[in-house]
Amino acid sequence: MKYAFVGLGHRAQMYVDALLGEWRDAGTIVALCDSNRTRMDYYVERIGHEVPRFAPDEFGKVLELADAVIVTTVDATHAKYVCAALDAGLDVIVEKPLTVDADGCAAIAAAAERSSGKLIVTFNYRYSPRNSAVRRLLQEGVIGEITSVHFEWTLDTIHGADYFRRWHRDRANSGGLLVHKSTHHFDLVNWWLGSAPELVFAQTDLRFYGAENARKRGLADRPERAHGAPGLGTDPFLLDIAADERLKRLYLDAEHEDGYIRDQDVFAEGVNIDDNMSVMVRYANRAVLTYSLHAHAPWEGYRVAFNGTAGRLELDVVEREWTPPHAAIDPSAASKEHATGSWERLLVRRHWSEPEEVPIESGAGGHGGGDRLLLNDVFRGPDNDPLARQAGYRDGIRSVLTGHAANVSAATGVPVHLVDDGTRVR
Repeated sequence: MKYAFVGLGHRAQMYVDALLGEWRDAGTIVALCDSNRTRMDYYVERIGHEVPRFAPDEFGKVLELADAVIVTTVDATHAKYVCAALDAGLDVIVEKPLTVDADGCAAIAAAAERSSGKLIVTFNYRYSPRNSAVRRLLQEGVIGEITSVHFEWTLDTIHGADYFRRWHRDRANSGGLLVHKSTHHFDLVNWWLGSAPELVFAQTDLRFYGAENARKRGLADRPERAHGAPGLGTDPFLLDIAADERLKRLYLDAEHEDGYIRDQDVFAEGVNIDDNMSVMVRYANRAVLTYSLHAHAPWEGYRVAFNGTAGRLELDVVEREWTPPHAAIDPSAASKEHATGSWERLLVRRHWSEPEEVPIESGAGGHGGGDRLLLNDVFRGPDNDPLARQAGYRDGIRSVLTGHAANVSAATGVPVHLVDDGTRVR
């Protein structure tokens, strides 16, 4: 296979490195496309030999060189590139979220239906061993028919804050965290339940980040960005991108081309996404989800509980138990792999029985070995996976529309209905 990349930010590296390493026999990288030449040059250096580079308005030339396109651009641009590649008959691998709104979902669905190409959405959380274990237990019916789900996700002031200093802070780019981040979580619930969302109601707010909240708490005279700021090195919300070679090369050294600032202050003007979100979803199988996402917590992780007619299943995950004040200053601290104090526990609580802890077998690499399993499915195919972890465009649409419907509900104060198996807003 001949692979082209569009969007050469940090997320592209996982796929580039895969094709240079363990999956090098699966294909070759034949073209790069990005609005920033410096970022493309970084990846050409990483690849180790010359690769044709193209600007976004030359994407047609990219399509002529490739069999498949890997899309890792800003979320709001996904639909444009996905549709163009599908219409050219190419396979597409796209980072979540598939797109950011209902119009993008409709365009991608139409392109996928008329194309001979295949579209894969890379939901790596499906492949995490703990999440796969939940799917297996629910498939086996260990707690009977699922009646309700409670799902709480907390982002700490390392990970959560980072969305408020990047392009994600503008809803037009990302759809807000209910689309950019929560599509991971909504997809998990759709997959775990084997059902589709039908009704969505939400309440959201921006309570911590942004200039107005900073003023209310007396945080005056904040810098517009971290680089060169007087507080750099002591302020836990100022990210030193010069301290990380990759971030420096991809963003600080590339600013002169497009003006993109990677280290904006999280309390500066321009933040228009929410940091506290509560959502209720009803599914076609009558299960009801209560979900919350909190983006300024002192710890990072999630809790999910399934109530069933024969008992309850609980998964508790602490990815980072606490955030030292210096941690957010250091870009390398963003990794949660083997973080101090991390733990996970999966419990089955059957009626009239003592709780039973289910062992979780993790592998090497990111997300407990899940990233490796995902990449193997992407580049070599899923074989006969009993858990059906590889996600297609309908899975991507259901997850996006749940977040989109939640945004609409929060803005209007009324529930939003989804139809056609969760793939269209009524």
